[in-house]
Amino acid sequence: MNKQILIAGFGGQGILFSGKFLAYEGLIDGKEVSWLPSYGPEMRGGTANCSIIISDEKIGSPIVDKPDVLIAMNTPSFDKYITEINPGGQVFVDSSLIEKKSERDDIEAHYIPATQLASEKNLSGLANMIILGMFIKHSGIIPFENIEKAMKKVVSAKKPQLFDLNMEAIKLGYEYEG
Repeated sequence: MNKQILIAGFGGQGILFSGKFLAYEGLIDGKEVSWLPSYGPEMRGGTANCSIIISDEKIGSPIVDKPDVLIAMNTPSFDKYITEINPGGQVFVDSSLIEKKSERDDIEAHYIPATQLASEKNLSGLANMIILGMFIKHSGIIPFENIEKAMKKVVSAKKPQLFDLNMEAIKLGYEYEG
């Protein structure tokens, strides 16, 4: 297995945190992993994306040119990267912020109103983790059993309340039927 994942959205949406979480998840699962963040100089409110590769074999380059999976958290990211997804790949879309649908018939598209759900469930700022829950369920790349271990790696021990909130958000996305 060699899966190339691109998470993209605005700075401040937790794009890089999401990527770091997936990278730790891959490491816990015994995979080779690369994590490459990229963001504009304005960061919060500017564009941000994160490339993650999870593989059974050594990774030659951390650059993701043609992702197998796109997680799009805003319309500019959806527009920019939807055509780059490998045929047979997947896109996960925050339909609260992106009104468009994929017109491609060679990829699998999943839509979740992650930002709206985060607001309704008092999980403000955790739309990224809600959409990751859906990704975990439908991608088959990451085993659900390891998410608590990975979350403990990325959430500071000084902020244990964030662990529970992030886990709640992931489970909400994992269980979402839309």
